[in-house]
Amino acid sequence: MKKFFSIITITAAIAVVMASCKSNPGTTQVIFADTTGLAQFQSWKAMNGAQPTYAAHNKSVKRTSSSTKNSSMNSSNTNEAKVVKKKGWSKAAKYAAIGGGTGIIGGAVINKRNRVAGGAIGGAVLGGLGYIIGRSQDKKDGRY
Repeated sequence: MKKFFSIITITAAIAVVMASCKSNPGTTQVIFADTTGLAQFQSWKAMNGAQPTYAAHNKSVKRTSSSTKNSSMNSSNTNEAKVVKKKGWSKAAKYAAIGGGTGIIGGAVINKRNRVAGGAIGGAVLGGLGYIIGRSQDKKDGRY
């Protein structure tokens, strides 16, 4: 009976430590709306391959190169910046995997008569608990 309670206490302590750890909170990505027309300018620059001519107070400015081309930029549309999808495991997946592995080992140690059943039950319970804790962390970080 003492072994049973000591194993449960150790498992609970590990779960509390895992839940309280924060992993790099500064990696959240923010989507910015392109209100200045930067995306349109970059696409124009890629198509033309030249520097744009800017108009100063509605007067056209001539370039000194051999070809004269007047262009104007319009920034009326709002394009959204492209956001790179986050790579790696979500916290829900990490916590579920760690909890499941811990539960399998703990369940097999606790249930000495039928280690497979103990491991399956322990893995399912702690894996589900780890998923719930990780999902709440993902919601806080904005990944969900």
